[in-house]
Amino acid sequence: MARKIEIELTSRRDDGSWTWRAAGAREPRGSVDAAVLPAGARVGDVLRAEAEFDIDGIVLTSAVPTRPAAGDASSAATRIEILGSGREATGVSVSLAPGKRPRREEGERRPRREPRAPGRGRERERERADAGAREEGEGAGRGRGPRPERAPRAERAPRAERAPRAERGARPDRSGAGRPRRLQTVTTNRNAMLAELRPEELPVAEQLIRGGVPAVRQAIDEQNTRARSEGRAEVAPEPLMAMAETLLPRVNLAIWKDRAAAVRSAGNDAPLRELRAVVASASTVSLDDDGRATAAELRRVLDQRVKAMLDRWLASIADNLDAERTLDALRASARPPDRAARVPAELAVRLSNAAGVAMTPTVPEQEWSALLDAVLDSPVRRTVKPQGLPEGAGEELLTKARRAAGLVPELARLLGLPIPPPPGPRRAPTGGALTSRRA
Repeated sequence: MARKIEIELTSRRDDGSWTWRAAGAREPRGSVDAAVLPAGARVGDVLRAEAEFDIDGIVLTSAVPTRPAAGDASSAATRIEILGSGREATGVSVSLAPGKRPRREEGERRPRREPRAPGRGRERERERADAGAREEGEGAGRGRGPRPERAPRAERAPRAERAPRAERGARPDRSGAGRPRRLQTVTTNRNAMLAELRPEELPVAEQLIRGGVPAVRQAIDEQNTRARSEGRAEVAPEPLMAMAETLLPRVNLAIWKDRAAAVRSAGNDAPLRELRAVVASASTVSLDDDGRATAAELRRVLDQRVKAMLDRWLASIADNLDAERTLDALRASARPPDRAARVPAELAVRLSNAAGVAMTPTVPEQEWSALLDAVLDSPVRRTVKPQGLPEGAGEELLTKARRAAGLVPELARLLGLPIPPPPGPRRAPTGGALTSRRA
């Protein structure tokens, strides 16, 4: 895979080749043929080279100077000299265009403006008021309502005595306080890992960070395609893929550590989904001692956050039941903070009994229907026993109750339908491999 690097020429050998090193490095990194270097190369020149990293080492395919030296012929060739016409030009002359106002002669005074007649301002106000009334009439004819009347400026309250902003309506919050916080990108461990690799391993590691082993395979295919079009030799993919398989555990560990560092630095503001993902992916990475300690800490933080959310969820259900808000308690039970969260048996019995007592024949049909929807979404739907259907229930509600009888068995008894059997145990899914073995 070809990359662009900056090299510094260190010495010239007897056979005409040159030794070079990476710009800023201590030791030479390889040799290059003089045909690849530009003409007039000297020891100490810094060049921008295109290098290919193979198993055998680094091969330079081209090199150009980073900037031309002072006094070099190439720098003179790239400089543009402006000669001009050689004629002396006069300064810029400015002429003003004549205006509409006639020019006064020298010594002539400006005519004095006639004094404003008394009452002229009031006449203008009356003219503006008449014009506004005509516009209101025309707007009403076009379907627009009349403009609201506005008090005269003299009768308006001073700015200091007006209602504060809170009473007039708060401005919309655009600060993003309610949005989930985005994690800060951390690349410390990836940079440290790349700094420890050999130069020929860097391109492979960068592709692994970008997209794993498929990205390395795609980069090799693109390089070989470009080499075939340019008539150069192709790169053997087997050594590079072997190198990728060797570097993959180190790259995955560095990526996981950076994700864990971002979650840990965010603290309680880290999204719970990202925290779960980092803790779950720890089992797919070969962790070192530092990584195992970080994984244990994040797992403890995850357990604490899930327990706190579970306690708040159960407390909201109990508080709604204590306040006799059965509908709110049922809706809260349908939104657990975790898929594995379960309502304790004692609280489930309270919730089921409260729902059955609330669904009485005297309850309005609309409220009874809302309770039925909440019961269907709750985890206690099979144990709820409604006391009766609303008196004079319509056909729409009866149809809805018949459809829900399979989830709420007590509704089948109220409607005179056969009680459905309880759901059986869940069966393990049988895959194709198991079927083929039996066959």
